[in-house]
Amino acid sequence: MAYQSLETRIGRILIQNAALKEEQLEEVLRLQKETKKKLGELLIEKNYIRPEDIGKALSVQLGIPYVEDLKANEIDPLCVEGLNIQFCRENRILPILLNEEKIRVAVSDPFNNNAIDAIRLLHQDKEIEIVITLDGKMDDAINRTFERSENVIKGLEEEAEDYNVDIDETVDLLESGDDEAPVIRFVNSLLFRAVKDKASDVHIEPFEKNTTVRFRIDGVLYDIYTVPKSLHAAIASRIKVMGDLNIAEKRSPQDGRVKVKIASRDIDIRLSTVPVNFGERIVMRLLDKSAVVLDLKTLGFAKKDIDIVSELTSKKYGIFLVTGPTGSGKSTTLSACLKRICSPERNIITVEDPVEYQLPGVGQIAVNAKVGLSFANGLRSILRQDPDVVMVGEIRDGETAEIAINASLTGHLVLSTLHTNDAPGAITRIADMGIEPFLISSSIVGVLAQRLIRKLCDSCATAYKATDDDLMSAKMTWEDFYARYGKRNFLFRKQQGCSQCRFTGYAGRSAIYELMRITDPIRHMILTSDDANNIRKQAIKEGMVSLRQSALDKLVLGQTTLEEVVRLTQLEG
Repeated sequence: MAYQSLETRIGRILIQNAALKEEQLEEVLRLQKETKKKLGELLIEKNYIRPEDIGKALSVQLGIPYVEDLKANEIDPLCVEGLNIQFCRENRILPILLNEEKIRVAVSDPFNNNAIDAIRLLHQDKEIEIVITLDGKMDDAINRTFERSENVIKGLEEEAEDYNVDIDETVDLLESGDDEAPVIRFVNSLLFRAVKDKASDVHIEPFEKNTTVRFRIDGVLYDIYTVPKSLHAAIASRIKVMGDLNIAEKRSPQDGRVKVKIASRDIDIRLSTVPVNFGERIVMRLLDKSAVVLDLKTLGFAKKDIDIVSELTSKKYGIFLVTGPTGSGKSTTLSACLKRICSPERNIITVEDPVEYQLPGVGQIAVNAKVGLSFANGLRSILRQDPDVVMVGEIRDGETAEIAINASLTGHLVLSTLHTNDAPGAITRIADMGIEPFLISSSIVGVLAQRLIRKLCDSCATAYKATDDDLMSAKMTWEDFYARYGKRNFLFRKQQGCSQCRFTGYAGRSAIYELMRITDPIRHMILTSDDANNIRKQAIKEGMVSLRQSALDKLVLGQTTLEEVVRLTQLEG
């Protein structure tokens, strides 16, 4: 009776959304009692609706996402590891995405609880996410996914066996003379997917029994593949050959660089290997030059702050610093600043490690430790090139800091980065390098501390009314919000997940930041070696917006979630 009631409700949804007529529904409901067939099956037989109409109606009724087409080439072949093709065919079920948090499973019958429970048992540590798809699309997707999965794993295993590859023996797989070797196809496929998913880093991590491949997407790591441990050396060898590294050396860390073209896009890959307990751990940092827009507004900066940055970077002399942890977008922001101020009247030279963005009209030098070209040595050489503006990729030591400060005091504008948690911390960091306070106060003109916060996917984000608990988790009160935004009731937004955002709920990142100008009061505090907390209080008093407040501004604008605000600004208390 409950099932009949459900089908009746689905019939009503079809009347509203699929142009099904009332008399057609009543006719098929009567026919259903005689034939015992499913409502959707009878409606399709009568040509009253299309097959996809049933899937969409079930999606509306059950609140489960609907996927119109399963593209086999976009399904992870290793998602079906531990399953057999017969089970998937009989139950019309197919895992289509697997990461460290959840597994997404496509079904044509969302009421097949036994099959769904079998998948849940196989992945007990992960959340099961169900999507509905057309029955007619399932067979082809199942066949192609299992074919690709078997080819990838078996091909790699056969190659490892043929070449006698193990953890203690590395073989140059390019010398096999077969450009279509399975390990080459696997690495190429891995890089293609990383670019497609907009991953910034690819991690290949060997453990005792298997090797895990993870992607960092929008600042968060996701499990992508798990492959047998016996294949790790073959994969590592292929990647090291691409980076022109020594494949025989497995006891020392190595760094390399790979340039590839994927779908007509130039990808620059920074490669790092380090020896760990069970092999070599490999990290590849991907830079898609065609996907980067060097514009402060596009990066997430407000107009008033763009004006301040423009003012600071238009000075004739002084030091402008951008701070933050690795991967917080410091180099991108500095490159955007250089692009804004670049002109034929200015001689701009940079020393970087490595050169990430090619900037027309800018002389760019890459650090090269093998020939003794460090930041300090490069900066000394730059100053003999009659520069107006100098950009140093990073101030890492007292020698570089001293040269940069001397350059700023002799009429040069210097831009650089530091690894500090906030803007006032940059002052303390420079002082810790042995630089005198009077030199710091007279040279630094401004400090920008930044992070990258994940942006909500506009295709699936939903609004909800903010609660007292929400405010407490952000360590705010309604009075705080009223004081800043002039209203007490807010509709925040939260992530849902859809095919547009790979079901993460997020798409892209935006900068949150605090911009501290070195005013006379702050300059006096630096001269007297005041601590960073007091400098922070003074900067906020003068109008500096903190990292947390910058993140809350984006939350109120509906660009991100409360979870992201708390995750990125937890150190502020």
